[in-house]
Amino acid sequence: MASTETTVDGNVKDGNDLAGLEAGLDALETVQTARTPLRKTFVEKILPPAVAVLLVLVVWQILVWAKVTDSYKLPAPSAVWDEVREAWLQGTLLDYIWTSVSRGLLGFLMALAIGTPLGLLVARVKFVRAAIGPILSGLQSLPSVAWVPPAVLWLGLNDSMMYAVILLGAVPSIANGLVSGVDQVPPLFLRAGRTLGATGLRGTWHIVVPAALPGYLAGLKQGWAFSWRSLMAAEIIASSPDLGIGLGQLLENGRTANSMPMVFLAILLILIVGIAIDLLIFSPLERWVLRNRGLLVKS
Repeated sequence: MASTETTVDGNVKDGNDLAGLEAGLDALETVQTARTPLRKTFVEKILPPAVAVLLVLVVWQILVWAKVTDSYKLPAPSAVWDEVREAWLQGTLLDYIWTSVSRGLLGFLMALAIGTPLGLLVARVKFVRAAIGPILSGLQSLPSVAWVPPAVLWLGLNDSMMYAVILLGAVPSIANGLVSGVDQVPPLFLRAGRTLGATGLRGTWHIVVPAALPGYLAGLKQGWAFSWRSLMAAEIIASSPDLGIGLGQLLENGRTANSMPMVFLAILLILIVGIAIDLLIFSPLERWVLRNRGLLVKS
């Protein structure tokens, strides 16, 4: 027979209800470690984007066949593929990608090292927030391309100019993301941390930063997006033999040569790199944060 207990208001509660509640809580805390079947992974994660890409190619080819515009304005997918094949055979395709990716990642890491302590300072010190907070918001809304001309005049045509543009574009986003995350930390967490002796830097490291991680991660994603866009703008506008040819410079070279296949190649590579960084770095980080908070039970 099921056990019962009397509550404070005199009602009788079935023991099965308590058992069901405990089972539900246990289920929330249980992380499934079984490997996802390959077929399920293919159907849910690989097939949908593959179908979307295929549809884009089909529509693209139909527009070419229909001659909606001149061929030099809208090249066929085969023409872009020939451009890819030629760059690969010449050994320059990976150089284009690596030149931009290495700059973008290094610039983002520098922005991370600057934006994180700046964001904590703005979030935790009222005077600093009043003084710098509006400036950070203004800088975040300023187009990154606006920093290219002054950066060229200040630093010249070199990698330092590229990194300066990346920093000016990414640091405000990272800092503001962390500030937003800290603002959303429940006050109860801070009081509990102070009760346990987690104050000052210890409280920031053990209480504030972990609790603000979702907002901080959103700021990191936006910071990378700003880093990548800032770098592309700098590479398009500022060209020099000493800088090498990155994806932005490849795009500008295609425009100068009036070669739409080269322009489309550069656009596709820029898009592919952005998607790859998100899938390889930020998506796993998001899943890890959600799983640690019990918001993502199934992997």
